[in-house]
Amino acid sequence: MGINMQGKIIKGIAGFYYVHAKAGDVYECKAKGVFRNRKIKPLVGDNVEIEIINQEELKGNIIDILPRKNELIRPASANIDQAMVIFAAANPQPNLNLLDRFLVMMDYQNVSTIICFNKQDLISHEEQEEFKRIYADCGCEIIFTSTYDNSGIEQVHEILKGKTTVLAGPSGVGKSSLTNIIMPEANMETGVVSRIGRGRHTTRHSEIFYVGDNSYIMDTPGFTSLMLPELETETLRFYFPEFEEFEGTCRFNGCVHINEPDCSVKTAVSAGKIHKMRYQSYTTMYQELKEQKKY
Repeated sequence: MGINMQGKIIKGIAGFYYVHAKAGDVYECKAKGVFRNRKIKPLVGDNVEIEIINQEELKGNIIDILPRKNELIRPASANIDQAMVIFAAANPQPNLNLLDRFLVMMDYQNVSTIICFNKQDLISHEEQEEFKRIYADCGCEIIFTSTYDNSGIEQVHEILKGKTTVLAGPSGVGKSSLTNIIMPEANMETGVVSRIGRGRHTTRHSEIFYVGDNSYIMDTPGFTSLMLPELETETLRFYFPEFEEFEGTCRFNGCVHINEPDCSVKTAVSAGKIHKMRYQSYTTMYQELKEQKKY
């Protein structure tokens, strides 16, 4: 009779699941047939119970998947506490519409998001304040970092502490430099990363890294476009927290804040109470969803 223990799936490749156990070891596991009958597939981020088959070679079987706190479709994972989306503050100029889509997508999946503008050293104080103004009421924490002079890195560590965080962002924003600053202690503390190896092809798989302090980060491939989730055009407005206080005060019930007369949201945009960039993102996404529904 083997020993049983609990751990977290940090990677899954070709039917093998790598489970980071409480003691710090990573076990290579197969999932028992029982899950196939239950139509449940283990996901990266799952907390599982494993039985050890061979302690020397760190091999085991997954015998149970513990209840999931949540389940993300993109990236396919479970038990995610939060997402941190990283965009460059400059060079390249951030595509705010893409950022807004990400916020909608995470909110749709009930995951709170931290917005991180990296390369802070390349922008002026005024530009930084403008980013803060745009996202002041979007319901997300906003931080600024620079891997060039390490500013904001302490704050990143604080945010990650004790949580499982998805790191996302388009290519070229310094996401890998930021990850490398966060990751060194993971390398030293558990050797997890070096043992499994971060080859050139690993980011295609969802993969979670243990960074100490009961904290995990999940690195995702860089995205350049995002399909909107299966949202109805009428409900998109609920994913823009800035609109909330004006909801129900428009002339028409169920006003979608696009072409209707006497719309409180449009009035708020004109008065500068809702940032016009956020409203522009909303109208762009609204039209896109409308187009999708036609086909």
